[in-house]
Amino acid sequence: MVKMTRRMAIFAGLAGAGAAVAGSLYWTLTRPPSAASVRARLAGSLPAPQGALNVFHLGHSLVNRDMPAMLAQLAPQGHSYNSQLGWGTTLQAHWGDATIAGFEAENAHPRFRAAHEAVESGDYDAFILTEMVEIRDAIRYFESPRYLAQWARKAVEARPDVRLYLYETWHPLDDPDGWLERLDRDLDRYWLSRVLGPALKDLPQTAQIRVIPAGQVLAAFVRKVEAQGGLGNVRDRTDLFQRSGDGTVDPIHLNDLGNYLVALVHYAVLYQADPVGLPATLTKADGAPATAPEPEVARLMQEVARDVVHSLGLSGLSA
Repeated sequence: MVKMTRRMAIFAGLAGAGAAVAGSLYWTLTRPPSAASVRARLAGSLPAPQGALNVFHLGHSLVNRDMPAMLAQLAPQGHSYNSQLGWGTTLQAHWGDATIAGFEAENAHPRFRAAHEAVESGDYDAFILTEMVEIRDAIRYFESPRYLAQWARKAVEARPDVRLYLYETWHPLDDPDGWLERLDRDLDRYWLSRVLGPALKDLPQTAQIRVIPAGQVLAAFVRKVEAQGGLGNVRDRTDLFQRSGDGTVDPIHLNDLGNYLVALVHYAVLYQADPVGLPATLTKADGAPATAPEPEVARLMQEVARDVVHSLGLSGLSA
């Protein structure tokens, strides 16, 4: 095949769109629940976990290998995890109804476990589901709510007390509609109303899928840093993203600093604990030292992650 990069794969994707559209009429044409109704359903708190969790990450390169490894270092001793990843992969493809681009490359590591086997095992306390971006294409062409509901139903059937989460990600920095503007708008318009709401409607009332609001935390942190003209080793939003050898910013994939911030969000949601005071000097999945945020940056990241997770009320924590 033509050599595909992660960036190509993450924006890809409309081959076979005609068939996908035909198969997704119910999900795209049915009036979606309001974001307010989804917020009401998710209101209320979960009991905090007693001890370390075993977590399964289903997703793509916005999960990557390093972020879960950082989360494991922040979490209580005994935290364990596995994953199945791809390049820009949809929940539909992970289910097996489409090809997972980059499967061999992204899963060539000791933490890989086949997703269906993992979910059926009942081994996991928490199951984190990640949809592709562009989220509008995931909804329009790839039946995002249907497959979210199918994965959730399968997980609950295998283990009724499993904690289910939808990982809210982000779109490229160079999005023509504006990066911060879309993060502000898309949570209610797409993630809640068009993905999570229809999926929850298709599940029993007792089955909840809560939110890991990484996109919202990124937006809040960037606003604070950019309002003061930079802080420590983060001057602006681009310092959270990878760069190529010539210094060109990768507009979608996070670097170590960005992964650290997203790991804090996962920690705050999964463990329902205040991340302020957690260590900032960590290693990557391969054991290499990760670039650490400077102390004042780490503190702000931790405070923002805590405050946003609590204020949104979508993650099982009391406001």
